[in-house]
Amino acid sequence: MQWQLQDAKNQLSEVIKKARSEGPQVVTVRGVRTAVVLSAEAFDALTAAKPSLVDTLLSGPDWDDDFVEAVDARDSLTSREPVF
Repeated sequence: MQWQLQDAKNQLSEVIKKARSEGPQVVTVRGVRTAVVLSAEAFDALTAAKPSLVDTLLSGPDWDDDFVEAVDARDSLTSREPVF
């Protein structure tokens, strides 16, 4: 729902109540979206700590010793000669 700034100021408690029950409330100034009022729960969900890409990759499956040995033992030569 959108609120003009003057209406949002006059009915702030209603704006907050609707943000909690219906979701984000948009405040406009001269018809231009200017601010959004969120419930505390919605704000917390948006700002919650998210794992970094490194953390996500490091939390992947553990490799068994046989797999690690097979990768280490593979031939390091290319499969064909490079063309210059």
